Formats: sequence, C-alpha cells, structure tokens
Amino acid sequence: MITVLRLGHRLGRDARISTHVGLVARAFGAQKIIYSGDKDEKMMNSVKFVSNEWGGPFSVVYQKNWRKAVKNFKGIKVHLTMYGIPVQKKISDIKKKRNVLVIIGGEKVPGEVYQMVDYNIAITNQPHSEVAALGVFLHEYFQGREKKFKGVKLKIIPQKKGKRVKEVKKSS
Repeated sequence: MITVLRLGHRLGRDARISTHVGLVARAFGAQKIIYSGDKDEKMMNSVKFVSNEWGGPFSVVYQKNWRKAVKNFKGIKVHLTMYGIPVQKKISDIKKKRNVLVIIGGEKVPGEVYQMVDYNIAITNQPHSEVAALGVFLHEYFQGREKKFKGVKLKIIPQKKGKRVKEVKKSS
C-alpha cells in the first residue's frame, strides 16, 4: 500500500496544487493521501469527488499533526526532496516493500523530516514541483503499469483524435 503525506497545506494558497497532488497520487497508484497543515474540506472533497466518479479505492484524510502520522506509520518512509539520493539508485530497494509512506512538502520542509525517514529520494537534484516528483516516483515504483480502478462511473475511451467519456452502467 502506498500512502502519500502532503506536508503543510496552506488555505488560500495551496488548494490547486494540493488537489493535483491528490489526483496524481490516486491516478498513479497510491491508495491514500494524508493532508497536514490547514484543514481544507473543499479541497479534500474535490479529490474525494474524483475518486467517486472515476473509481477507487482511494481515501483522503486530514492529520493535523504530521509528526504523529510519520511516527505511527508501519512501513518504510520515503521523503521526496531534491537533496536526496537519485531515485534510480534506490527504487529497487523501495519496491521490495509493500507499505510505503511517500512524504512531499508544501511549504518549507522541517529539517527533522530528513532524519525521520528511511530514504530521502531525489527526482533530479533540481528545483521543481512536488506534483512532478510524486508522479515520477509512483511511475517508477509501479514500473509504468496503469492502475485498474473499481467503482468507476466514468471511463475514458481512448481516441486518436477528440475526446470520448463513457458513463459506466452498473449491473443489477
């Protein structure tokens, strides 16, 4: 199971990026996201809505105390940071584990995070988005395999040109 911990969500500033973190976590194979920082029901409900329409399972929860979430997590802890070891050097070790907490920052990440984790992993050693880092990490972890979703209400029908979305009818 992959759980994502989004550190430091800030009301009025991070709603769009935090929503995108949740969407990427879900679409790329994580089963859960934990938001810390300011509680933002509207943002969390947006991610829950997508999971409801496009399939799950995927849970969205709030944990005010991120330290508690990290300390109580049973499994390995991976912090995505540009200061870490390149993902290519450690992904095979990480993939051996089945219960992984992936920690990504929002605001400045407290220094203690670097000490609390099993791995500090870099998706390049250059500044970029936590959304990009999460997407690349999950793509590497799952070797590019696309997740199969349950409870799908809407489904994309791949097209060479144009867009086609199909409503999935439930059998009685």
